[in-house]
Amino acid sequence: MSATCQNLLEVDNLTISYRVEDQWIPAVRDFRLQLGRGEIVGLVGESGSGKSTVALALMHYLSSNGRVESGGRLQFDDEDLLRKSNAEMRQLWAKRIKFVPQNAAAALNPSIKIGRQVMEALKAAEGIDDHDGYTRMMRMFHDVNLVDPERVAERYPHELSGGMQQRVTIAMALISNPELLIMDEPTTGLDVTTEAVILDLVRGLIAERDTGVVYITHNLGVVAQLCERVLVLYAGEIMEEASVLDLFEHPRHPYTLGLISSVPKPGQSKSAAQLQSIPGNPPSLTQIPGGCVFAERCPLVVDLCRERKPPLETLDDGRLVRCHRWKELSQPLPPTPSRRVCVHATPKHQGGGATYGRPRPDPYAIPAAEQAKSPPIAMGGDLEGGWRAGQTLMQVSNLNKHFPVERNLREILGRLEPSPIRAVDGVDLQLRAGQTLGLVGESGSGKTTLARLIIGLEERSGGALHLLGMDVRNSVRERSQDVLSKLQMVFQNPQNSLNPYLSVRQAIRRPLMKLRGLSPEAADAEALALLARVNLRAEYAERYPDELSGGEKQRVAIARAFASDPDLIICDEAVSALDVSVQSAVLNLLAALQDDHGSAYLFISHNLSVVGYLADTIAVMYLGQLFEVGEARELFQPPYHPYTEALVSAIPVPDPLHSTERILLSDDLPSAQNLPSGCRFHTRCPRKIGEICETDEPPWRQGDAGHLIRCHIPLEELTAAQSGLIPLDEVD
Repeated sequence: MSATCQNLLEVDNLTISYRVEDQWIPAVRDFRLQLGRGEIVGLVGESGSGKSTVALALMHYLSSNGRVESGGRLQFDDEDLLRKSNAEMRQLWAKRIKFVPQNAAAALNPSIKIGRQVMEALKAAEGIDDHDGYTRMMRMFHDVNLVDPERVAERYPHELSGGMQQRVTIAMALISNPELLIMDEPTTGLDVTTEAVILDLVRGLIAERDTGVVYITHNLGVVAQLCERVLVLYAGEIMEEASVLDLFEHPRHPYTLGLISSVPKPGQSKSAAQLQSIPGNPPSLTQIPGGCVFAERCPLVVDLCRERKPPLETLDDGRLVRCHRWKELSQPLPPTPSRRVCVHATPKHQGGGATYGRPRPDPYAIPAAEQAKSPPIAMGGDLEGGWRAGQTLMQVSNLNKHFPVERNLREILGRLEPSPIRAVDGVDLQLRAGQTLGLVGESGSGKTTLARLIIGLEERSGGALHLLGMDVRNSVRERSQDVLSKLQMVFQNPQNSLNPYLSVRQAIRRPLMKLRGLSPEAADAEALALLARVNLRAEYAERYPDELSGGEKQRVAIARAFASDPDLIICDEAVSALDVSVQSAVLNLLAALQDDHGSAYLFISHNLSVVGYLADTIAVMYLGQLFEVGEARELFQPPYHPYTEALVSAIPVPDPLHSTERILLSDDLPSAQNLPSGCRFHTRCPRKIGEICETDEPPWRQGDAGHLIRCHIPLEELTAAQSGLIPLDEVD
């Protein structure tokens, strides 16, 4: 923070505890923070590190079983918040201190129209009359780029998209011009295009209002592009604090280095390098070690780390670090290693040398001796004589899914039939055995509907689906046992896809018995083998989902998907809810299993960096149609479809020195019921060339290596424009 910046918020020696049964457990210990007016400070760390607890404590809004221990200081603009009563805090919350939550849909009242909710917040803050309040609200809605604000004010929350809901919560927070804004993962569930708009919006509005912001996230790309300083939190303790430039260029703590190394970069591929990951799990808050809390996961650990807790040192440049061996991390980041690493390699714990920069085993790796006890598992089998790499495994031809819409009163009286919702509209795709097809696009583009059509959870309106050389029937109930066993799915949230009343063993052995016809005894043995394949020890078989971490649950879901010996697995946002360190471990696992067994993946995500890492081929979907299909390595270089160009430009790269001219798509997707004529993207396209885009459907244009782009602009002109060789307005 600059010397001229007056501190708006000063936090020192803040320890926060929760009462569990008859014991007070310290969730956050010795937290400190200084925040100036107009400054954005990032707070990062894995789930369970204490980020949200800090956010609630800064608001002085802990739950009834939480408390701030004596000796801590929480000073807001010369006011001691810890001495404030609830009534006094409500006055501060009304106007001066505001909070933006992660889940905007849950924060908005579903039974009250948007305009009334915002007006109530404004009246509580300033007692303004209806006329002036409405004018102020419309101006705020315009500032947060809400299209047609008068109509938005008359809608209920469920009638708005996720991006619009989040913009409403930001408008509610900023309309009273607060001095302190706390944002808890406000863009985690949003598409990259919506996230880019929200981040630019936050940056601009904060600069105008001189508001201090604490921005909580696990997305290091967002931190790099938005924040000025960063605090890294782990197991309730600050590991490091530095300016965003210093933190990313020269991390001083092994945990910070591990987080940065875990993030896939745009253009990084599974064939070139394995993603780094952090071994193990954070310690239980009921069993905090006496030494360094990161010691059991640290590649630099020595006996001193386990024996003595490291102090939070202030370095010469003013940054903070809690590590006995921070001086050994003063060199630049080591090179990314080769990906060809054995999945089941036994960890080699070297007390004196860092391993983040060279090949390392999976964090859940099982010793070879224990693996030998489990029976081998036969995977990658065939339905009709074997599916070799390169053979077409799945062929989708002119696939459609049109949802009928009930008629309203006007349509009934006029005897009119409403247009259906064309969620999937004429999709052609093919996937080869042993390869990964990545499917990307914004929410509402039809990705999940397409996956549900393939898996059989939705019946198609038209088109053909050939899988394993056979014409596959519509629904799951109509499909043969062989087809069911060869096609599996991994969902976004393993918490919802795993039965909480079944143990891990029971969850995995059910498809083994039902789809592969194994006896209970053989299924039990093979369940242990599957757990070994996803690097979970045999003891996990007796655990229930609520006894597992998020990464462990997803590993169980992957093991269950492989139980039927599938040729194709659909992964629908399978890693989007995971921390970056767990995400990298799961991506490495998926890549290794594919290497071992030749499984094919249809991998759906809105995270282009993740898709680019795992996929061999990428298809870009928009409003039910494919707009670009090509090899993954070509997605990050021209030419690409203008929609793909906007998606790529919106990726928050974890490098504060990275500069990209963002192409912001401020408007929301048009309705799939009332599709635009001509090119469906023309209403948002920054490279629209004229009336032809509005009236004529664009042709498919073919580039090198089978790269296909659906656009009116010739590929050579797209390449020139996207390479900066000709101005944007000269493309014709």
